[in-house]
Amino acid sequence: MPADPQSVTATFSGGRLTINVSDQGKSISFSVTISTPSGTAPYPAIIAYGAPSIPVPGNVAVITFNNDEIAAQKDGSSRGKGKFYDLYGSGHSAGALTAWAWGVRRIVDALEKTPAANIKLSRIGVTGCSRNGKGAVVAGAFDDRIALTIPQESGSGGSACWRLSDSQKSSGQNVQTASEIVGENVWFSPNFNQYVNGVTRVPEDHHFLAGLVAPRGLFVIENTSMEWLGALSTYGCSRGTKLIYQALGATANMGYSQVGNHNHCQFPSSQQSELTAFINKFLLDGTGTTDIFHTDGNLNFNQAQWIPWTVPTLS
Repeated sequence: MPADPQSVTATFSGGRLTINVSDQGKSISFSVTISTPSGTAPYPAIIAYGAPSIPVPGNVAVITFNNDEIAAQKDGSSRGKGKFYDLYGSGHSAGALTAWAWGVRRIVDALEKTPAANIKLSRIGVTGCSRNGKGAVVAGAFDDRIALTIPQESGSGGSACWRLSDSQKSSGQNVQTASEIVGENVWFSPNFNQYVNGVTRVPEDHHFLAGLVAPRGLFVIENTSMEWLGALSTYGCSRGTKLIYQALGATANMGYSQVGNHNHCQFPSSQQSELTAFINKFLLDGTGTTDIFHTDGNLNFNQAQWIPWTVPTLS
């Protein structure tokens, strides 16, 4: 993640926020659309990668972010393509996930400079599904101005842990692993490639990534019917994240909900009350039961084996 750029300016007109970024003699511009809700301004808002695949209530604004414009993600040929790389060079080591998170930071910068957009700066969320869900959790980790992070079915490279995904793969399950993901697309830095065939050499895993969101709001939505995502891996990894929240005295700020029998990125009605609770608590009136952790799968996760540490007492 580069340091913040030298200049960020913005204009707002007709529901469109245009963001101008300059750094080291280079400049780019990109726009997001803001759908204004009902109610009284300023409004809470959710930044949605691509478009929201979760139901956003009518009193919350939707900021639609075309993340592919910032960093392309078609396949391996997308490396170094997009406006982030126009600004920082096609050889920059950041993968697409980091470039998108940089873009979210610039959106929040622009909102801070544009009161006419009528967004309540202390009540901003971010969401995305699948590959964009991977992006959402990285954005929440890298910007503590995000009050609520909702990665949906992000799986490996998002809410799953590399070690657990490798374990599932070795037992014959069809799960995306680090060694597969770096050949599929450009979401990660090329610097990660050297570790993908030996992920135990990496001194951290993705519970650390989600832990960077703590103690702010985090609602992880997963799908037991999509084994490619790593049902056991996302569950176990989020168990580790939950313990990070516990150490910070913020257990109720993190939820995990894994429900199957629906298509990928299709939001089931059974998770509606949980989503509503998180949006109410972190974006609206501050109320809601959000100490959620459940799966509808029959998962055999040995927590003592994978988490051989106790929750520290922090002062």
